[in-house]
Amino acid sequence: MSGEEKTPFAGSPLGRPGDPASTASEVKRMFAHVAPRYDFLNHLLSAGSDLLWRRAAARALADVLTRPQSSVADLCCGTGDLSLALARRSAGRVIGADFCRPMLVRAKEKSAGFKRVQFIEADALRLPFSDGAFDAVTIAFGLRNLADYRRGLEEMHRILKPRGRVAILEFSKVRGILAGPLFRFYFRRILPRVGFCISRAAGSYQYLPNSVERFPDQESLVALMGEAGFARVRYRNLSRGVAALHVGEKAG
Repeated sequence: MSGEEKTPFAGSPLGRPGDPASTASEVKRMFAHVAPRYDFLNHLLSAGSDLLWRRAAARALADVLTRPQSSVADLCCGTGDLSLALARRSAGRVIGADFCRPMLVRAKEKSAGFKRVQFIEADALRLPFSDGAFDAVTIAFGLRNLADYRRGLEEMHRILKPRGRVAILEFSKVRGILAGPLFRFYFRRILPRVGFCISRAAGSYQYLPNSVERFPDQESLVALMGEAGFARVRYRNLSRGVAALHVGEKAG
């Protein structure tokens, strides 16, 4: 695509517009606040589907994970659910990275007994990894929270080996005459209230639908990944598009 044809992009609605540092600070503060109830609310508000979606992401990388010397980076890993799903299938190593320390504390607690996974504190927009360090890179429900979606994708592309694969799991746009409106009513009206009642984190679960509305839809994310350098990008909807799994490759 030419410069004039590039897909518009932005980042998380948190923080001051045009100020990535303020966005990072607000995102980190929000997730630190919800960390104690994060897993419980994820499973409750998705009726357990979030675990199935993460397993689908791990299955999409099954052939990579079974290589004895494979290396996988799980970015914005949060409390580690996807990292652990990857580690259960991995014959190599899995590194979970997140910049919110309270989330990492919980991830490390949950990973006791898992030898193939480790967790580090790192910003997905400034990763401490060399170029071409990983066979695969994943991110689950984290790309939407970055201050700059395209920059995040470019970092993922940078740390992938040639012919490496990326798997992006993110909330997306529900399709269907009935399913779409019903889900949007739940997502905008019910979910934020339930989230607040349990977490007592004012605004955190209103942020969720707000950030999803700002995020590219399925086809737009395909285009954005292509602009970041990924090839053979494809996606499949999960739960009618409540979430979507995008997979792409770095050219060899």
